[in-house]
Amino acid sequence: MTLTEAIILGIVQGLTEPLPVSSSAHLVIIPALIPGFHQPSVFFDVVLHLGTLVAVVFFLRKDIAGIVASLLPEIGWTGVFPTVTGEERTANRRLLFLIIVATFLTGMIGILFKDRIERLFESVETTAVMLLITGLLLFLSDRIKKGKRDKSAMNLTDGIVIGLVQAAALIPGISRSGSTITFGIFRGLEREAAARFSFLLSIPAIAGAAVLKAADMTQISAGDPIALGAGFLSAAVTGFFALKLLFVVINRTGLGPFAYYCWCAGAATLIIRGMMP
Repeated sequence: MTLTEAIILGIVQGLTEPLPVSSSAHLVIIPALIPGFHQPSVFFDVVLHLGTLVAVVFFLRKDIAGIVASLLPEIGWTGVFPTVTGEERTANRRLLFLIIVATFLTGMIGILFKDRIERLFESVETTAVMLLITGLLLFLSDRIKKGKRDKSAMNLTDGIVIGLVQAAALIPGISRSGSTITFGIFRGLEREAAARFSFLLSIPAIAGAAVLKAADMTQISAGDPIALGAGFLSAAVTGFFALKLLFVVINRTGLGPFAYYCWCAGAATLIIRGMMP
């Protein structure tokens, strides 16, 4: 893999992981449509995800600090973590519990169906169809009444539903952020509350994938570290700005605009693949 290819894939990952357009779909489709392109290793894919993980942690640093503060004694941490009230402390602890529940469900399903899911990454056509389905979910999310529930009103059912949806998003073409935010909205959550929970939930998901793929480090050749670093940095920087863009769009217009992109990208991929020899 050349340095240019690494940067391009890093930018693609950084933009498409936070935005509800399925990063996995783009990492399957784009290499397949570029003549002579060599599919990157699984470990390189993990490095790109770690880049976006850094972006997510930095973007949600206040949310994360609030959760940590809610787990610590109420005294002795002034100036280190934010001060949280009794209600905020309870809400943050419940939020962490729901993240654990959702992550457990996603992890169990991912382990049980690991081989089947990995085989789906070999099919560009399947990925394109799943991208069309993602577009439908995003479109429907803007056609229901706006929810009024914030994180303090989230319950166990929310965690279970969103955890199962995140597991379904292991299929390439189903956007993890798009599907989890959408089902949060379907559950009556405020758009921003659904988005924040979605990205807090992405932290253990991405970290867990990195741990599971750690064995692939032995497959790195001597010339790869520069490309890995370039991919990581480009994914982290573009990921942060993509997050800022997403939250602006969610608050102003909803997820509808991304639906049209998914439909266009999925349809174009099917057409192009059909014309290829």
